[in-house]
Parts: sequence; C-alpha cells; structure tokens
Amino acid sequence: MSQILSLLLLGLFATTSTQVYAQDSDGDAARGGGSVPTYKNPKASIEARIADLLPRMTLEEKVAQLIQGDMGGWMNFADPLDSTLTHNQTGLEEMMRLKGGSIWAGYSSTFEKFVYGVTVGQKYLLEKSRLGIPAFIQSEGLHGFTNNGTIWPSPVALACSFNRDLLQAGAKTISDEAEGVGINHLFAPVLDLGRELRFGRVEEGFGEDPYLTGEMGKAFVTGLQSGARRNTSSTAKARMASTCKHFAAFGSPQGGLNLGQVSGGERELQTTYVRPFAKACKDSLSIMTAYSSYDGIPAVSNKHLLTDILRNQIGYNYWVTSDAGAVDLLHSFHQVSSGREQDAKLAVENYSGEMGGGTYTYLTLVDQVKNGKVDIKYINKTVEYILRAKFSLGLFENPYPYADYAKTIRSASTKAKLLEMERETIVLLDNKSKTLPISKSIRSVALIGPSANKVIFGDYTFHGADKWGTTPLDGFKKVLANTSVKINYAKGCELWSHEETGFAEAVSAAQSSDVAVVVVGTWSRDQNELWQGLNATTGEHVDVADLGLVGAQLPLVKAIKATGKPTVVVFVSGKPVAEPWIAEHADAVVSQFYPGELGGIALAEVLFGDVNPSGKTSVSWPRSVGTLPAFYNYLKGSRPVDPGYIADDGSLHFGHQYVLSSPVPLWSFGHGLSYTTWSYSGLTLAKQNLGAGEPLKLSVTVKNTGTVAGKEVVQIYVTDVLSSVVVPVRNLVGFSKVELAAGASAKVDFTIPATEFGLWSMDNKWIVEPGLFTVTIGPSDQVFANSTFTVTS
Repeated sequence: MSQILSLLLLGLFATTSTQVYAQDSDGDAARGGGSVPTYKNPKASIEARIADLLPRMTLEEKVAQLIQGDMGGWMNFADPLDSTLTHNQTGLEEMMRLKGGSIWAGYSSTFEKFVYGVTVGQKYLLEKSRLGIPAFIQSEGLHGFTNNGTIWPSPVALACSFNRDLLQAGAKTISDEAEGVGINHLFAPVLDLGRELRFGRVEEGFGEDPYLTGEMGKAFVTGLQSGARRNTSSTAKARMASTCKHFAAFGSPQGGLNLGQVSGGERELQTTYVRPFAKACKDSLSIMTAYSSYDGIPAVSNKHLLTDILRNQIGYNYWVTSDAGAVDLLHSFHQVSSGREQDAKLAVENYSGEMGGGTYTYLTLVDQVKNGKVDIKYINKTVEYILRAKFSLGLFENPYPYADYAKTIRSASTKAKLLEMERETIVLLDNKSKTLPISKSIRSVALIGPSANKVIFGDYTFHGADKWGTTPLDGFKKVLANTSVKINYAKGCELWSHEETGFAEAVSAAQSSDVAVVVVGTWSRDQNELWQGLNATTGEHVDVADLGLVGAQLPLVKAIKATGKPTVVVFVSGKPVAEPWIAEHADAVVSQFYPGELGGIALAEVLFGDVNPSGKTSVSWPRSVGTLPAFYNYLKGSRPVDPGYIADDGSLHFGHQYVLSSPVPLWSFGHGLSYTTWSYSGLTLAKQNLGAGEPLKLSVTVKNTGTVAGKEVVQIYVTDVLSSVVVPVRNLVGFSKVELAAGASAKVDFTIPATEFGLWSMDNKWIVEPGLFTVTIGPSDQVFANSTFTVTS
C-alpha cells in the first residue's frame, strides 16, 4: 500500500470514528452541530431510521437510489495494472447525483487503486451529499470474488459436494476478500435450475434439483452475509448483501436459448422454480430478476411473480433489482411496452430497481411522477426496500474499505478450504475393474488431451485469473513428485478443432505408459473474452445444439482406447457431456465440473488415491441432446422406456422410447462412486403415521464396508403414492454427508418438514395431502433401503 493511500485511509477512519452530518432540507444536524436526526442514530431501530429518512428525500434523490451507477464514471480502469491514485471529480459528482444508490465496481484493477476509488466515492456521499446516504458497491461473487480474488469451482461443481457446511465456509471467504476492499454487495448465488442442458449458463447454478439448490443456496447466502462489518450499528445484521438470481425460472428457456421464453403453468412455477428462492433467499438483502418471460409475461414486469409471490407469499422485504439492461427489453425484445417511459413504469410498479447496461429508463421517472403517470407510492416503497438493506449492513456508520484488506486476499486458510472443496466436487462416474485409483508404483502414466495442461474456469471470472490456476499436468507433477512414475504428456488435439495431427504423439505416449488419462470436455472464457466473442461451449449467451464433445476430442479418446492400455476419461466441463461410447468403453470416467484454482491438484489426488472421491453429480447425464430432459424428478408417467440402440458394429436394434436410444440417463442425479463400499441398514421411522403438518423423523445406519476411509452422502427421497395432481416420481427431501473410517458405521438422523412432501393443489395452495408415501435411501436411481409412512387428514 502506498504512503498516500495509507494516509488517506488513516484520515478517513479517524473521520468516521465521529459523527459527520450533512445539511438536510430541514436544517437538522448541520456539520458540527444541531440535533441528530433519527436516521443517523446508530442506536435507533432500522424501521425508525427508514421512517425518518424517507420523508426527507426529494423525488430526485429517491430516483437516484433506484438506478445503478458505475465506478468507471470517476475512475479510469482501462489499464488493470495502473496504480495511479487519481479520479474525475466532475464525473464523481454527476454519477452520484443521478445514479448514486448502487455502484457497479466489477473491475480488474490493482487493489490499491480500487480501494482509493471506493474510498473517495463513499466519502463524497457521506460528507458532501445532502443526506449522506452511502452506496452499494457491487461486484460478482458467483464462485469467488472476481476483482482479483480467489476463484472457487463453479456452482454446478460446488453442489456436487453435497456439503452445506463447507459451502458456507467457502462463501464466507468470498466475503472476507470482497469486504476488505469496500465491496458490500455481491451478485450471487444463482438459483436457476440446470434442467435445460443446452442453456449456456448451467454451470452457474447448483444443479437440476429444487431441494439441493435451495439448501446449497441457503448455505451460500448465509456464508456471504453472516456477521457484521467493522464499526457499525448494533442493529446491523449482515456484513455483505448477497443477491439471489434470477427470479424466477430463468434457467429453462425454450430451446435452451439465452433470454428465451420459459413455458409452464402455476403448478410448475410453484413446485419447481419458486421453492429454492423461498428457502434460500427470504433473508438475502437483494434479489435479481430474470431476463426471460414466464408463461408470456416478462419477469421484470410480472406482478404475479414479483408482488403476489415474492413480496406477499414469500414475505420478501429487501431490495430487488433488474438484470443489466433488462428493463429496456420490455420494449426492444419482449415488445410489451411502447418505449422507455412505459418500461420504467412497468418495472418500478413491481418495486424493482434498474441495473445499468441499458438506456437508464428510470431517469424518466422524475418527470413521470410529476406528470401523474407514475404514483409516488411505488417510488417510496422501492426506496424503502433499498434503505432497509443498507441499514441492515450498517453502511451509514462505515461503508469504507479496511486498511488491512490485504490480509484476507488468498489467505492460507482460504486456500485450505478451497482445496477441501475441490476434492469434494470431483465425481467418480464409472470405475470398471477398479481401474482407479492409479498405483504410484507403476512405471509411467500418459496424460493426454486438450484440457490436460489448461486452466479452465467457468464464466464470471476476471481477465488473467488463470494465472492463479493449476492444470491437471501441474497436479500430476505435484502428486507424483516423490515417486519414480514418469509422466508422458501429449496434447493430442485442440478443444475447438477437428485437426488430428497430434494423435500420433498422443498414441505413442499411451503406448509407452501403463495407464492413460485423457482429459477432455467443454470450455468457457473469462468475462472479457466471452463478450468479445471468442469461441466457447459454455457460459452466458453460449448455448449449444449438441451436448457431445466438440471437434477431434472423441476420436482422440477412441484412438487412446484402441492402444489397449487402461484408459481413464476425465470430463472437465460446465455441464454434462453426452458421450455414450465413452460411458460404455472407458475403463473409468471422472467428472470435474469447472474447478477453482487448485483443481489440478485435487484431480491428481483423486486419480492416484490420495483422496477418496465423494462427490455426487448435481445434474443427470443424458445420452444425447435428443434424450432431453434428463432430470430425475420427472412427473409420473412421463418417461416410458422401451429402448433401442446402435451396436459397435453398426447394427441397428430398434425400440420405441427411443427407437435407437433410451430416455434413461447415463448417470442420474445423486450418482457418484467411491474407492470404498457402503452398506445401509436399520432404516427406522419414528412414526409411520403422521398427523397433518407433522415432520418425518427417521434414522438409518451407514457402514463403510471397504478398506479405506471415505465420505458418503446419505440421500433421502420421498414419493407421494396417490395424489390429486400428477407429482414427480420421487423428490429429494434430505441429505447428509458423513465421513467414516474403514469398518466404521454411524447412525444418521433426519427431521424432514412436512412441506417437503407437499404439492401445489388444484386450489392453488401448497398442501400435504393425506395418504401413503414411500421413503427411499440412495441416489435418485437406486434404492439401498426403503420404508413407507402415512399422513392422516
């Protein structure tokens, strides 16, 4: 930290240790004298502070709270390595006058310069603006703090851990890094469901299941928000504002196309898409709406979604914002509005703010209110929501960066948690003849493939982040450093080319080795490259018509398998890869959804047995794009099976569902193998007859019957046997991850709320119907133990 910045921050903290008041319209508390208005009293309740501040605000000040500004308005971040501590004062004042409620700050910059920019911005607002209202300072935090912070695995990978506590601890480290440099609002987590696998953003969510998504989302929100910022009021209840997005149903667009319509009815909306938000986000200090329409109504202007469900049904009481440029889409894309004024009116009347990225339609609101086109009550209520979030963070007392911010960036404890998570996200999909783990006593191993020496993070990472990553080759070198095993590396082909000129070298590497590991899959880009149009097969606005491997990757796998050497295929990907040939012929198959910075090390540890894999896939793996959807919890009767197939010799074996394929996934949700074995026994229900609203209490004993220690995810599924409406064949209602030494066993207890086995009735209510239910233990496609219970009326 430069001496200039150090002095600036020291002076700032000295200033903020005492009350500094800006002059308001009533003449209260002029700087250095007068009575303290309630909204500036840190001992007053949040509601009292809101009630005091809101009437003091002019219409223009209220509207400015609703529009996202940009830190680029007063800082020049064109060169991410530049550390010049200067700013544009005119730009600063104009930005805060019109768009001072929230400030986008997702820039790659030196921390020194970034902290300076945040400091001058907040200092201006608190000390020079009329009412001294601090700003949200915003960035991305989907799987790590994107402003040069630590990169974690993509959320679809994080969900494979089935480890709430570890995810919560990981999310806490993201806030640790962001909070110190002055960020107080992160755009995460994503609760879109990965049920339409052609969609480019599958990697951003926690998989296909509403229950798992809700549980992991809640852990993430809790990890980001829990605690308090330094030197804040006693009523502050969070250190960081999380942002649950995208409300709602955004992840299932028709055709898998970005921004495409989502078709469905009220039952599907309530049963599938709303429930993760209701579970995870009631206490999240912000929610972001979706770009898409649901049942023909754009989410950003959907009264039923944003008012009836979110505000009234769920009881959400904090800040809601649109996605970037989404309000403009009401006229330019959805064509349900005549122009910018109507765009703004439709959105604000559902109590939402406007993110940047468009034409700033909310700048029309001042005139619309004055002309009687928009009722001021909508402005007032929406401002109330953002003020509640800001008071909950304690920003009026201390919105500033911390002088010791560097201590929390890439700390040793963060890296330790990261490596633990990297290990738990890896899923062993298949392991024929116990090919894995690979012995460290072999002479040599071939490491082959276009992803074998490449850092591939998911989207929403900063430019240059890959310098912190580890490749599979890096991991092999580290894990095998003290052995005599030789690594024969060959790239084989590019991810994005049909060119096979590298095959000969790859085949030779395999022939010279005892085992071959082939690393293939999909790829994404950092946000700069993605929006520049560089090629990718996953990420925002990158949608696919085929879920198979691109280019020469499958022929490369076949060429290596043809050598006769044991062949392990590793998919490094942002979504399931549909390759039945690999599932059938590879000796072992491993899934590593996009990892974080230590992914290469964790992968090598798993392959060579230093770590026993414990991940369970958060998304089902289809046989082809034509067999979609592949999610496990389809409605009863919706997946008849009479498969056909094409044999290796090309002969055709005809069926009906499908004629030459099967709707049954290659690997279903919750599947994941281990290097040890497990048995289940003693499934016991506390009561087999439950009264209305009574929770299901059960226990089951799991035993490690193998020879190595391991972690097992105990999964609980429930089926409503006879119901008034068609319900899923089964629903995940509980899970717990247990660690056991070889030969050890443990009794695992569950208490499952009755709402988890309810349904959306024909009367449009969430109810638990009386009748018989089955409960099963195991992944979604297997039964290790089962029982029944009855709900009485």
